[in-house]
Amino acid sequence: MNDVPNHPIAARFAFENTYARELEGFYATWKATQVARPTLVQFNRALAEELGLDGGALDSEEGARIFAGNETPEGAMPLAQAYAGHQFGGFSRQLGDGRALLLGEVIDRNGRRRDIQLKGSGPTPFSRAGDGRAALGPVLREYLIGEAMYALGIPTTRALAAVLTGEPVYRETALPGAVLTRVAASHIRVGTFQFFAARGEPDKVRRLADYVIDRHYRELKDHANPYLGLMERVCDRQAALVASWMQVGFIHGVMNTDNMAISGETIDYGPCAFMDHYDPATVFSSIDTQGRYAYANQPGIAQWNLARLAETLVPLIDADEKRAIARATEVVNAFSEQYERHWLKGMRAKLGLTSEDEADLNLAQGFLTAIEGKKVDYTLAFRCLADAALGREEPIRALFADASAYDLWSGHWRARLAREAVAPLARAQTMRRANPAFIPRNHRVEEALSAAVERGDYTPFTTLLNVVSRPFDDQPEFAAFAQPPPEGQERYQTF
Repeated sequence: MNDVPNHPIAARFAFENTYARELEGFYATWKATQVARPTLVQFNRALAEELGLDGGALDSEEGARIFAGNETPEGAMPLAQAYAGHQFGGFSRQLGDGRALLLGEVIDRNGRRRDIQLKGSGPTPFSRAGDGRAALGPVLREYLIGEAMYALGIPTTRALAAVLTGEPVYRETALPGAVLTRVAASHIRVGTFQFFAARGEPDKVRRLADYVIDRHYRELKDHANPYLGLMERVCDRQAALVASWMQVGFIHGVMNTDNMAISGETIDYGPCAFMDHYDPATVFSSIDTQGRYAYANQPGIAQWNLARLAETLVPLIDADEKRAIARATEVVNAFSEQYERHWLKGMRAKLGLTSEDEADLNLAQGFLTAIEGKKVDYTLAFRCLADAALGREEPIRALFADASAYDLWSGHWRARLAREAVAPLARAQTMRRANPAFIPRNHRVEEALSAAVERGDYTPFTTLLNVVSRPFDDQPEFAAFAQPPPEGQERYQTF
């Protein structure tokens, strides 16, 4: 492993590396593998400024070398984090960052601690048989989807930069190699806790829990039982996160425990996609042959993952194991109610409801029943409800071959709206802020990625990125980007 020279530009990263300093034994110190010709192809200047970085200086050849791993910024302490995980239900005792390096942490302009990580920067001690590399297509997918989720108001990791390495990576064929620079509240996962619990190292589980509380949940430091409180907070954040996915029709695709962040952010955008016509059984990943991570299964899988986290915290919650299990189980069992509360709050906004009524759950579920199995586009159906709230029924009825189910539901909805003293125009405007016009449509994503990978043309990617960065605006000049795929392109698979 060769030492990598520092460069003066690196001083612009004011790193504060608490993970490296406080959690020795939780990672492997490592360096990125040098690449041939790093070229910056995407740079998120707005995010750079938010992080307190000099966007102008980093949007350069020097920045490309840093984001490729060829130069190590001053103050960085590159490391590969250790973690385990349940993958499609089967437990792997050692996974870890097999192709990623945490450079360090910075405090952003809002006082938040953020990780800066390279993904695709070469093999690490956790790589197993992998090459530690990333191809351009998946790097751009993660960049695009993460930024779209951020614009939708959904907690997420974000992309700071995408760099071509000038070297091929070999999958089924040779593909352009790339490195993603990812920003996260932290990269600590359910699987991080599992790594040490599986090795019978409760002291390290405790150290990790204390670190997480100090970093993400400081209000628990004076809690009577901080570890039970940690379980409660993580459950609530995950309930809110998955509810927000469901509200926009997002399907993560690989909800393994090593892909669930303790911070409550969406992390690891692999075979993810957004649903077009509403079908709860929708699966996009080619490897999810049993539909474990189908759209409708996501809340249940989140709860299952949280049960795995609870298992690691049992020794910390109470010295009496039976009592600890009972208390942890109670927290995990409360997830369903938390999820429904978060989901219904979001659905009320999508339906234009400003007050609460105990019949609202049935009303929300009734709308989904009205569009299920009818090849009605999920995103457009909700967006068109804003027009319906103004008395313009044609747009939403045009989505149905037979609108009778919608018509029946609409009567109940209008009766519910009539019980609120809200002007129709104000209601419609509020609904448009809850129901996006634009999501990263799968066929548009593929067009953008294909142009970049096959022809080196980033114009479609940049256009799509700009469109989905303003998801709630009408953008009439890009109206075609709001439309579902053409007939015959509905069946879509990622990898």
